[in-house]
This record gives sequence, C-alpha cells and structure tokens, in this order.
Amino acid sequence: MSVFSGLGTAAKEIVRGGRIYYAWVALLLVFISLGLVAYVGQLRNGLGMTNMRNQVAWGFYISNFTFLVGVAAAAVLLVIPAYVYNFKPIKEIAFLGELMAVTAIVMCILFVAVDVGGPANLWHLIPFIGRPNFPVSLLTWDIVVLNGYLGINGFIFFYVLYKVSRGQKYSRILPLILLSIPWAVGIHTVTAFLYNGLVARPFWNAAILAPRFLASAFCSGPALMILVLQLVRRQFRIDIDGRALTKIAELVAYALAFNLFLLGAEAFKEFYGQSEHIAPMKYLYLGLHGHHALVPFMWTALTLNVTALMLFLVPRFRNNVKLLNVGCVFILCGVYIEKGLGLVVPGFTPDALGEIYEYVPSVTELAVSLGIWSSGALCFTLLAKFSIPVFIKAKQFTLLGEPSE
Repeated sequence: MSVFSGLGTAAKEIVRGGRIYYAWVALLLVFISLGLVAYVGQLRNGLGMTNMRNQVAWGFYISNFTFLVGVAAAAVLLVIPAYVYNFKPIKEIAFLGELMAVTAIVMCILFVAVDVGGPANLWHLIPFIGRPNFPVSLLTWDIVVLNGYLGINGFIFFYVLYKVSRGQKYSRILPLILLSIPWAVGIHTVTAFLYNGLVARPFWNAAILAPRFLASAFCSGPALMILVLQLVRRQFRIDIDGRALTKIAELVAYALAFNLFLLGAEAFKEFYGQSEHIAPMKYLYLGLHGHHALVPFMWTALTLNVTALMLFLVPRFRNNVKLLNVGCVFILCGVYIEKGLGLVVPGFTPDALGEIYEYVPSVTELAVSLGIWSSGALCFTLLAKFSIPVFIKAKQFTLLGEPSE
C-alpha cells in the first residue's frame, strides 16, 4: 500500500496556509505584475528603455544571470555529501537543493530572454529551425548545459517525489544524480568561458576566471540554502538536523577563503604588473579619470566577504545561529555585488575607444529583474509547499531514501 495517499492530496497544500503565506504569495504576484508591465514597455520601446548602450552592452540582466548560474551550480555541495559520502543529515534535505537548482535555472533563462530584447530573438538558437552554430558557439554550449542541468534536476526532483509518495526506493536514479555533479561544474565553467573567450576584454580574459566563478558560486549558493532551510524548518515545523547546517557552513568557509585568495591573486597580477590592462581593476577599486560609481560598492563587497569569512572560520561564531545568518547575508550581498555589476561593467570600461560610460540600471531593468526574482521565489514556494508534505507524511524526511516498511 502506498505510504502517502497520492500527490493529488499534496497539491491541495498549495492553496492552504496562514496569513503570512497568503500575504507572501500576494506580494510576489504584485512584484511579478510590476515586472510584466515594465517588460511590456521594454518590448514596445526596445532596449532603449534600459541604460545599456554600445559602450556597456551587458548590464543588470546578465549580472543577475551570472549570479544565479552560481546558485544553481552550488546544489552540488548538497549532492556530494548526501549521495557520495551518504551523510544522512544532508541527504534528508538534498531534494531542496535540487529544487533550488531548478528555480535558479528557470530565472537564468528568463534573464537571458529579457536581455536579448524578447524570446523571438532566440529562435536562431533552436536546432533544425535556426542556426545555433554548434559546437563553435559558446552561447549554444551555455544553452545546452543550462537546459540539460534543468532537465536533470527537474527529473530527479519529481522522480524522487513520486517514489517517496509510494514508499519506494529510488536507488536506480543514482547514476543520474552522480551525473549532475560534473554537470553543475560545467554550467558555471561554460558561463565563465562566455566571458573568458572575449579576448578583446582584458578584464575577463584571464585563466583564473572559471575557478573564481566556481569558488564564488560555492559561497553564495549554500549561504542562500542555509537561510532557506531555516525558513522551511520554521514554516513546516520539521526537524532539520543541525549537523546539516554546520556541514554546509564549513563548506562555505572553505569556498569563501579560496574565492578571496583568487581575488588577491588577480589584484596582485594587475597592480604589481602595472600594465595598460589595469584600467578595469582601477575603475573598480580606485576609480578611473574621475569616475568612481562602483568604488564604494566594491569595497563594501570586499568588507562583507572578509567579515563573513571571519564568522564562518571560527566554530564558536559559525555554530551561533544568529551570527551564521548574518554571515550568510553578508556573503550573498558581497558575492552579488562582486559577481554582478562588479564583473560585467568593468569588462566594458573603458571601451575600445577609451571612453568611460557610467552604467546604472534603469527603473525598467530594476522592475523586470524584481519580477523575475519574484517569479523564482513563487516557483520555489509553491513547489516546496507541494513536495515537503509528501516527505513528511511518508516519514521520509528523517531517513530519506530508506523507506519505512
């Protein structure tokens, strides 16, 4: 007999909840509506509604895309201890990491769609219809790995959910779970290569860029997961083993230390060599020819990351929930700045003619981005509301993968 009466019963949980749940969903729907209105205006009037120009052709949309690819890739930090080392406290919550990866990839695709002006502009990348120029085009590679990663994690999530609802084991899917590990590394590596391959942009044309992408991803993604897990624990009143949060925090500490080391290595190479290619780094941290728009943001990001490293390295601080949460927020803000406008804008500054264009996101870009983030939050909320009761009622949440008799 099935452990759980059916997924249909779980689906009813989506429309059930208290005032906080309804208020949260309503707020997200308002933000999504604002984003849609702004996007319709962008479709009608073109990308001139944004502040992107010939000098800075990528902006806030691609900044968010790059950050979210890292969040999606970071799901591997839950998969490895859960399934490779069979660490049960994390294995119990690994499905939430897969859910986070699915949500992040969906937002990535939305940010790419709005950045190119509209979905219709992507038709030429569709196999057999357009001309994707595979395998020469790195953009095509990025689309392949992102959609592949979405398919892998989406299938794993719903397959495990189905098996758990029936009280059955899902060991047959282990090869696909293991495949998601190198694939997670691949999605962020290919994204880094998109920047790295633009040889005329010296700020991005560095072999260290891909490792920096991965290191920062393994900081921000798990930091977000730590905060989300605590919200899930409070909302659903479920018991999440504290060792899971502690282990994730340890992994974040190692990744953050490595990320700061790579940043220091890059800064040494630029400032010690004093070549002409130092201009983008100077623009970021010291200002260039009177332009200082990003300087306070970059020093803020560096301060937040260093402070978070101190909080995560000291076990007494790391095991304090309040300080742990503060450190997670610091990491998210620091990496978001560093990997967002702090990565995209200096690649175009100064441009090929030596001109400096001070890019600041427009109201349209901010509204559309808010709508996409809200769409992702709503997607995660509804899927979590649907899936978590399945694991709880099937008595799988404390020993996922080993069904009770």
